[in-house]
Amino acid sequence: MAVLFVALALSGCGVSNVVIEGSFPTPNINKIPVAVAVYYDDALREFSYLEYSETGQEEFNIESGQSHIELFNAVLPAMFDRVIVVDNLEDARAEGVDAVFAPVIEEFQLALPAKTKLDVYEVWIKYNMRLLTAEGDYIADWILTSYGKTPTETFRSAADGINEAAVVALRDLASSFSLSFGQVPEVRDWLSSLQS
Repeated sequence: MAVLFVALALSGCGVSNVVIEGSFPTPNINKIPVAVAVYYDDALREFSYLEYSETGQEEFNIESGQSHIELFNAVLPAMFDRVIVVDNLEDARAEGVDAVFAPVIEEFQLALPAKTKLDVYEVWIKYNMRLLTAEGDYIADWILTSYGKTPTETFRSAADGINEAAVVALRDLASSFSLSFGQVPEVRDWLSSLQS
């Protein structure tokens, strides 16, 4: 009986896993007439963030790598004439693409109502957007941030609130990335050079 109680007590103290899941609409924008390879490195594919409690215990393990891939797989084909996902940069060269897009997650932040004393879940994500030539030289390298929040009264659990705030942040990224891509000075110069 004592062993069962200890096992139950320990299982209640573990970290809660949250796998971010959502749907991402395709933006309605004019396509840029280029072929782009997309390279998702292992760090992005397997991205997770660990949130600690105020006492330093692991509280939430947020796995969001797959949701970032789903987001870009929805957005990029709406932006470019041809999009090919590659496993490595060498494959991009063989595909004869105009550029390689390789996003990196630089930072993920989570604000929980219990810590902020606000009635919202908040997620901030900082990305390094990298556009490379097929040979691996930089065309452009810029930072984009996204933000999402959801009110606590909408959700039954912290996991649901965290998931929804992350999905809102990802949708924010989809919008800002697709609308600002051609305004990045190095991207604008690169697109001009392709037309000359």
